[in-house]
Amino acid sequence: MNQDQYVLAIETSCDETAVAIVKNERDLVANVVASQIESHKRFGGVVPEIASRHHIEQITLTLEAALEEADLKSDDMNAIAVTEGPGLVGALLVGVNAAKALAFAKGKPLVGVHHIAGHIYANRLEKEFTFPLLSLVVSGGHTELILMKEHGSFEVIGETRDDAAGEAYDKVARTLKLPYPGGPHIDKLAAEGEEVIDFPRAWLEADSYDFSFSGLKSAVINRLHNAKQKGEILKPEDVAASFQASVVDVLSTKAYRAAIDYGVKQIIVAGGVAANQGLRKALHDKFEGTDTELLIPPLHLCTDNAAMIAAAGAVAFNQGHRAGYDLNANPALSLERYGQRSDND
Repeated sequence: MNQDQYVLAIETSCDETAVAIVKNERDLVANVVASQIESHKRFGGVVPEIASRHHIEQITLTLEAALEEADLKSDDMNAIAVTEGPGLVGALLVGVNAAKALAFAKGKPLVGVHHIAGHIYANRLEKEFTFPLLSLVVSGGHTELILMKEHGSFEVIGETRDDAAGEAYDKVARTLKLPYPGGPHIDKLAAEGEEVIDFPRAWLEADSYDFSFSGLKSAVINRLHNAKQKGEILKPEDVAASFQASVVDVLSTKAYRAAIDYGVKQIIVAGGVAANQGLRKALHDKFEGTDTELLIPPLHLCTDNAAMIAAAGAVAFNQGHRAGYDLNANPALSLERYGQRSDND
């Protein structure tokens, strides 16, 4: 009987201090997340210096909590995985250095993981991948369509040319004076409103899978400002519903077209905005009755967590990828270049 394999992962790319342990690539046995939302809420966004300090305070406690939850010891791990980028450089450094220290102290292999690869592999904790597949990545910093023909291979076929979808959500939410993070509040409001405002949809060139949300964001903000100057009352629920309808229409339509054009067997959704109920429903409606299987992770695996890093890290580890003790935080790490690295990089 083969011995079980355990990979411990650390994620500190932004404002969540997280540690998780995955058994045999797909079995999640521990997942601990220390959130910083309350600390950043009063600033309306993440403050990098505050995030880094919180990571320093929480990393050891989170690590111990994950091992306790799994009823395992660090000596039981087969590898230590960590997010090396992209993200906030100061935040990333806390996780990278903690992972290097643990790997060195216990004599365990070290594996660097791309944050977006992690979001994609969160889906594999729920169901096995079937290639070729397409991933729609939608978060505060990323909006991309990524084609995967095999494990560890990432081809970006579409990306945002300006604002990410999640970034647009947060800026519109701020204009509506909604709490941080704004995305969930917009989603909730949208469910209560009606699409009565015709906001623009940026389709770009006919054959493009790229996205653009800067114009939409500006259109919403300008509409709100103009209404205020004229004394016109706009219901926040209707603004949210109209804004979300534009975002979701573009995301779901381009994802559907790309899935058909590339003949993929699965389309998976990844990133914090994957928790958006409007997007989930639109994608379900698009792909219902087609030969393409739609995978959307449960809510607790949509936002930043270390389970996704462990899932991606376990695959990279079994493909022979190793990082040296010179591993550094890389806030601008390219997903395609990450996928093209050779063994022992």
